[in-house]
Amino acid sequence: MSARVVLLGGGYVTLHAYAALARRMRGDLRRGRLEVVVVSADAAHSFHGFTGEVASGQLPFERTRTPLTEVCPRAWVVHARVTGVDTTGRTVTYRLPGGAERTLSYTHLVLGTGGAEPTAQVPGLAEHGCTLRGTGDIKALVQRVRAALAAPDDGLGSRSVVVAGGGMAGVELAAALADLGRDRLSVTLVHRGPTLLPALRAEHPRLAERADAELERLGVRVRLGTGLAGVTPGGARLSDGSWLAARTVLGTVGQRPVQIPGLCRGLRDERGRLVTAPDLSVAPGVWAAGDAARVLHAATGHPVPANALWAIKGGAHVGANIARVLDDRPPRPFRYRGLGQVASFGLGRSVGEIYGVELTGVPAWLVRLAFFLRFMPSRRNAAAVVSDLTRLVVQGGARPVPVDSGVRASSRLAA
Repeated sequence: MSARVVLLGGGYVTLHAYAALARRMRGDLRRGRLEVVVVSADAAHSFHGFTGEVASGQLPFERTRTPLTEVCPRAWVVHARVTGVDTTGRTVTYRLPGGAERTLSYTHLVLGTGGAEPTAQVPGLAEHGCTLRGTGDIKALVQRVRAALAAPDDGLGSRSVVVAGGGMAGVELAAALADLGRDRLSVTLVHRGPTLLPALRAEHPRLAERADAELERLGVRVRLGTGLAGVTPGGARLSDGSWLAARTVLGTVGQRPVQIPGLCRGLRDERGRLVTAPDLSVAPGVWAAGDAARVLHAATGHPVPANALWAIKGGAHVGANIARVLDDRPPRPFRYRGLGQVASFGLGRSVGEIYGVELTGVPAWLVRLAFFLRFMPSRRNAAAVVSDLTRLVVQGGARPVPVDSGVRASSRLAA
């Protein structure tokens, strides 16, 4: 009897669940006893590790994109948007780009649908601002910044950028945009809390202070204790009543799990995350990991962070557990305990901690680079990234700003 595993989403969970399944059940896939279906609104996987390098012009946007048919070669990839799940009948309903709806049965269902910025909570953000998690968001941000650099300064925010959110994503993007637009872009980072990088600062205050210094070096203006309250075509309204003129407003203001009808009642926590058991199951035949799931840390019992590494490890564990269940073996609990965190502030400039060991400068940058290269789904893209960055180092860090004007910016390799 054949089995069908349906993977929802084209992110890290899906890729690594597929890889674990394909590795453990290669023979069943080859002989047709196992069918894997990937349903994703995006036909390609977006690798977010190098978002800062793409935004700063060090890497082309294409380096972050890999077709799902390439990374899931034995899967049936369906480019569609999921509209509902029936856990009782074990079916998934999806809508194709042309509008037609289809229903697909499953033996096991993997939910790697991730999260999205809560744009509805900030008036105008969806219409006039930029975000990072949606299909095409990073490319749209890069194009908008290119246009800002190419445009004359009109004194009304044409060359001003506001980044909202003081976590890793916001800090890295503010630094990357400031590095790109040296003396040509005004970058302001706003954060509701009293300090930036609160999670890092709580355990590694020295690294957080180094990050503060890097932002100062790059000329990023920091506004603490105030958040993004609204976005218009001309700027950002802050929660303290002030106004910042800016044609580019980027919201890295947290994320909310993508909601799929049929997976709401009794399966989610107060934040909308799918509640997982220790083996990452949600319901009979349903599994979840990544930003869409509440996964508890094996040691602390607290929810794990919503970042790529936990999605990668969670996805791989789900794939391995499905293979075990299909082989009539019990699933195993998720025991991964984490690695660390690293933030980049330009070529050769990073801060981070790996297993509690603090790193700064070139060592931190190299560790971050090695980690991302290890998990890039395309070896071809990984090799191209190495080539691109090596060229920048050999050239002393100089690189062309990616605009038609031919203006140049530089980023020096430094400790």
